[in-house]
Amino acid sequence: MILAAGWVLPIGLPPIRDGRVAVEAGRVTWVGAAGDPAMPPGPLRELGRGVLMPGLVNAHCHLELSYLEGKTPSAGGFVPWIESVVAARGTVPDEEVQAAARAAILHLARGGTAAVGDVSNTLGHLPALRASGLRALVLHELLGWDPDGAMAIFEGGLARIAAHDAPGRVSIRLAAHAPHSVSPRLMELMVAGGGPAAMHLAESPDEVAFLRDGNGAWGAFLARRGLAHVAFEPPGLSPVAYAAARGALHPGLIAAHCVQAGGADHALLADRGVHVVLCPRSNANLGVGMAALPELLEAGVDVCVGTDSLASAPTLDVLDDVVALHRAFPIVAPGTLLRMATANGARALGMPDLGAIAPGMTAALAYAPSARLVPDPEAYVLSGQARLRTIAV
Repeated sequence: MILAAGWVLPIGLPPIRDGRVAVEAGRVTWVGAAGDPAMPPGPLRELGRGVLMPGLVNAHCHLELSYLEGKTPSAGGFVPWIESVVAARGTVPDEEVQAAARAAILHLARGGTAAVGDVSNTLGHLPALRASGLRALVLHELLGWDPDGAMAIFEGGLARIAAHDAPGRVSIRLAAHAPHSVSPRLMELMVAGGGPAAMHLAESPDEVAFLRDGNGAWGAFLARRGLAHVAFEPPGLSPVAYAAARGALHPGLIAAHCVQAGGADHALLADRGVHVVLCPRSNANLGVGMAALPELLEAGVDVCVGTDSLASAPTLDVLDDVVALHRAFPIVAPGTLLRMATANGARALGMPDLGAIAPGMTAALAYAPSARLVPDPEAYVLSGQARLRTIAV
């Protein structure tokens, strides 16, 4: 089958006007322009005058929190928002929680997303995720500030993964919540086991203050949670430097947010081969800051994009976050932004066969319809007017 579109965005190569993509057995076999004598034979499927591109990769989301859409006010800042999320857990019937997760998964599967990095505490929505056709790296998140419970938490996480993991489109790995919510002992156990695979890192000024001097809103939150007795000697380090000191910054780590990371942190992230996931709309809603994207790129950090959850972001459409980054940092080339939302995210999730349209790649494709042939397909996709839909092949 040959897919035809007004433009093809291969990612990593220039856009192709009047593009054609040959697909066989779910794989791309050829990419080029109409009239190219090398185009293989096959039935032609006309998509229209819009833009055909790889499916997007939402490298950081929380599908199981979809039931909290509109229920967790963000105006009060990070710690009050966390408290509202904690307070809501367990107050909603599981049927409602799973129904919201299923609806979110269906929306992603139809709306141009090919893969997700999904943070989960319960693993309850795995059946819906496996049935969706989406590729997923599920990051089973552990947290616990009391070191006395670290071994039980760690072993429980391993047991849950063993009980739920299975071959297929969805894989599961252990993740840490954050440096200020995971005890040094629990982090030590995960590092010794080759992880964590992911963590929230440098997400808020409260995290910075707590690791600097042990005080502030986060310390007060832990006290309200009955954890004031836990001894902790503040390291006086940035969150990134502290994670490095604990051995948690390893090649392939997926670090979400990094809005409170500075120049020395950027160099450390790049040196350790960490994938940084930016979630600009969630960060703006929680008032925690904006990651310094140009500086991250200049430092050589591998940057990708995620949405975070519906508890803090208005949609799970990662293109909306790419548009937000484009508006915040017009100096960053459109092709770089689109690569962050496709190939970079796929690499972060360990899915190198996704994120580009090239021979041998999986044909996980998305299409942005347009009534006319647009002059610049990258600008159109980043305009805020384009809406993606998944192309079944």
